Amino acid sequence: MRLDKLLAHCGVGSRKEMKQLIRKGHIQVNGLIIKKDDYQVNEIEDTILLDNEEIHYRRFVYLMLNKPQGYISATMDQVHPTVIDLIEGYEQYELFPVGRLDIDTVGLLLLTNDGQLAHHILSPKKHISKIYYAKINAKVNEQDAAAFKQGLDLGDFQAMPANLKILSANDEESEVEIEIFEGKFHQVKRMFEAVGKTVIYLKRIKMKHLILDPQLEEGQYRELTNDELENLMKIDVK
Repeated sequence: MRLDKLLAHCGVGSRKEMKQLIRKGHIQVNGLIIKKDDYQVNEIEDTILLDNEEIHYRRFVYLMLNKPQGYISATMDQVHPTVIDLIEGYEQYELFPVGRLDIDTVGLLLLTNDGQLAHHILSPKKHISKIYYAKINAKVNEQDAAAFKQGLDLGDFQAMPANLKILSANDEESEVEIEIFEGKFHQVKRMFEAVGKTVIYLKRIKMKHLILDPQLEEGQYRELTNDELENLMKIDVK
């Protein structure tokens, strides 16, 4: 990797600022002062110092975001703010959301620049478990749970069997948890529409082993812990 690119990726400064620092002799690679910004370095093996302070390169970043309403799960959008707009201090890593939550859906969203992990999580063949908390505008009953367990015909596709847990229910509103194993567009909302009910609030609380940190307010984020990342990495990659 080019030396100026590596330094910029480490968040030391912009690519232009790094070129200036390099040319002025502020950078050492393996004990040698390097003044060429296109100097090729091994980001894993080489020791790189900026004014005698070692620079540690991180290739991948993994963030847990509690997505608020009103934000698009994309890197850019011409109309609405995106989840990337919420993130500060990681611009150099070119993060992207793994999957998507609807603009009015809140909760757990993983942001990373690790394309391989994202591919494995999103692969339809993996059937990754996703659990949502929802409020419904009617009384959800055991017949609905049985229909979810059977798998619902949504017209353009047959939804896989899903687990519907009723937390509370009355004639006006119900609180439920839904576990699905795919992620079609508006899927949870469409599943309830198929049984004649409407989702009025939807929050993703878990994806595979990754659980939304209850300490994160909507719009807040943090890096994954080592244990959380290790569990994500256990996804079958066959």
